Amino acid sequence: MEKGKVLLSLLIVNIIGILVLVHMNSHTYYIQAPETIKALPSNNKFKIPEASFLITPIKDSKHFMVSAFIDHRLDGVIRVISIINRNSLQPLYCVYCSAEQVCRTVHTEVQIHRDHFSFPYGASDVICKGKHKQNATHVIITTDKKDSADLKMEYLPIKNKAVQETFKFNFTVCISNLFGDYNNVLQFAQTMEMYKLLGVQHVVIYKTGCGPDLEKLLKHYETEGILEIVPWPIDQFLNPASGWNIKHHKGDIQYYGQLVTLNECIYRHMYQSKYVLLNDIDEIIMPYKHTSLPSLMEDLQSAHPSIGVFLIENHIFPKTQFEESGKFKRGEWNNIPGVNIMEHIYREPSRKNIYNPTKMIVNPRKVEQTSVHSSLKNFGGSFHVPFNVCRIVHVRVPLQGHLTKEQLFVDKRVWDFEQELIQIVDQTLKLSGFLKASI
Repeated sequence: MEKGKVLLSLLIVNIIGILVLVHMNSHTYYIQAPETIKALPSNNKFKIPEASFLITPIKDSKHFMVSAFIDHRLDGVIRVISIINRNSLQPLYCVYCSAEQVCRTVHTEVQIHRDHFSFPYGASDVICKGKHKQNATHVIITTDKKDSADLKMEYLPIKNKAVQETFKFNFTVCISNLFGDYNNVLQFAQTMEMYKLLGVQHVVIYKTGCGPDLEKLLKHYETEGILEIVPWPIDQFLNPASGWNIKHHKGDIQYYGQLVTLNECIYRHMYQSKYVLLNDIDEIIMPYKHTSLPSLMEDLQSAHPSIGVFLIENHIFPKTQFEESGKFKRGEWNNIPGVNIMEHIYREPSRKNIYNPTKMIVNPRKVEQTSVHSSLKNFGGSFHVPFNVCRIVHVRVPLQGHLTKEQLFVDKRVWDFEQELIQIVDQTLKLSGFLKASI
């Protein structure tokens, strides 16, 4: 009998003493560790400290955690959107705590997104698995598996706790990054008002910085309720590049962490918005055979019921080529900083053997990971929307600057909204203090 107890004790000791198994490849590595449980101080006034910023350093590492979500599509794991230094991989552990003040330390699976453009830091997911995840309210990523429930550290609140089948918004636009002294007030106002006319109810901007005039306009739209500003202080933690090509744009991470914010926006609106548009601040995803985005998506989704990612071609309207009659060169807008998109109706032709980049309209519940021009992981596949059905109106510097006006295509789609658009842009510029209100 005593011999049996000794053998049983040795077996338990051996199980607890199993070494941490580490399997590592170029994009995913796994840390497996025994689950440990720790009760936090029992106190009715106890409150788990939450992160102050959207970017939170992971202690004793070169990594950062951003936000945390329950992923109901993958057995309810906790997904922590993160920024991982690909050159400094190390074992990471997940500590999640419940409202009952019980914390568990479990293994993680780190998935570094394959589109990191060779920058040292890349958008990543830290996946937390374990028991009783459904009771968790907060989570933190740590490098120490022992006694990790530290009240001096800042935890992430866990979002998307419940699956929702009705949504606050029909269409949300995610603008991944706003930085530097960008001050294009007129084009931003026209774009925002154009999206309202097309059926968008919500716009989200991840903001690192902007010019003073645009700041004033952003506050107007924020007060109005259509715009949500998400502070994105990435320049306080890393040296972000201002582009995607590491040969030309030096830094720690691509384009101010664009891929991180795009993925964060998808999960943030998983159960808030039926559809999410992923595009830049100077782009309008424009239907050409429908009067609005709802009618466009109704037809597209009806024809392709399983598809969750719709790819929309980007087309350049050079801001260097002006419509000749000058009918939209309005004196009221002369002193407004920025580009008047209504003056630029000439579109560059597609180039042979050169990929025409796309942006996306997605069902966020069918996307697991996204890049800029396509999704990396999705449930249901992608569909390339025909050019004549929907395309992006992108007024910017030309890509084919050698072309003459006669070699460009005339595209007046924005003019179909001219009366309403001019009226509401004027109203917005008055309300935000750029134009004097008529007496």
